[in-house]
Amino acid sequence: MGRISAVITGVGGYVPDYILTNEELSRMVDTSDEWIMTRVGIKERRILTEEGLGTSYMARKAAKELLKKTGVDPDTIDALIVTTSTADYKFPSTASIVLGKLGLKNAYAFDFWAACCGFLYSLDQAAMMIESGRMKKVIVIGADKMSSVIDYKDRQTCALFGDGAAAVLVEATEEENIGCIDSYFRCDGNGLPFLHLKAGGSVCPPSHFTVDHRLHYLYQEGRTVFRYAVTNMSDDCALIAERNGLSKDNIQWVVPHQANMRIIEAVAKRLDLPLEQVMVNIEHYGNTSAATIPLALWEYESKLKKGDNMIFTAFGAGFVHGASYYRWAYDGASK
Repeated sequence: MGRISAVITGVGGYVPDYILTNEELSRMVDTSDEWIMTRVGIKERRILTEEGLGTSYMARKAAKELLKKTGVDPDTIDALIVTTSTADYKFPSTASIVLGKLGLKNAYAFDFWAACCGFLYSLDQAAMMIESGRMKKVIVIGADKMSSVIDYKDRQTCALFGDGAAAVLVEATEEENIGCIDSYFRCDGNGLPFLHLKAGGSVCPPSHFTVDHRLHYLYQEGRTVFRYAVTNMSDDCALIAERNGLSKDNIQWVVPHQANMRIIEAVAKRLDLPLEQVMVNIEHYGNTSAATIPLALWEYESKLKKGDNMIFTAFGAGFVHGASYYRWAYDGASK
């Protein structure tokens, strides 16, 4: 038996039907389409408006499409990972709910928390599970209902985020030089004051005070987060490229977290790549947190070719960040 590698063999996605436009937002807070587009590059975002539906609903829809597209037998799935910052409940895990809805009989499931880096980190975990030889098929889902933690009276944050989910199937292969090749992940533990959701955890449990003072909504100090994101995502991509002999001549795609168009442009500039080689969907989805990278793969899948060199990169709350080098495993147009 040769060395086992982990490869993505399919992508499924889901976004809600309701589209929240900049024009509609401008009637809710003091903002405008020009202001939002100039600063972050977002035109619209999808919002899950149906009462009683949460992150697990979107995750399940994405996974169902994935299973249908790949034709994989659900009973052969070994594990299911849902990465999210907007779990349905404190417990049980959102992954356990998704697993139950999908009817997976031979898999275990768990949630993975790494904010906007969640998919990047979870994909790496799935790869290690498979490379160990203990797993053969793992579903990784990035899903977030960011609208559930956004204050639509806060003009600084309400335009940034949207809802969505996407799933990938990660499988074992003995084919060489394909799949997850290398990764570089780090965490700066000083990020708490600049990006957090203050109430609802064990430090600050829910109370009349926390509700009255609107502490159950995302707080972000935008300038600080922007500066750290630009620096870390750009540096991480440059490091991954250097130690794997990658350059503008042999990188086909960069897949960045979709937080801000100016951050995406900075990453492309650092790698000396044209934006045509960067996956961008921020204009019509906004920041869907853990779902941004897999949603980009879902949208661009038909353009991908077997052997394409790709760099994934992200930055998130807790100032977690990183980049990974991935070599694509199939011609997307055939799916």
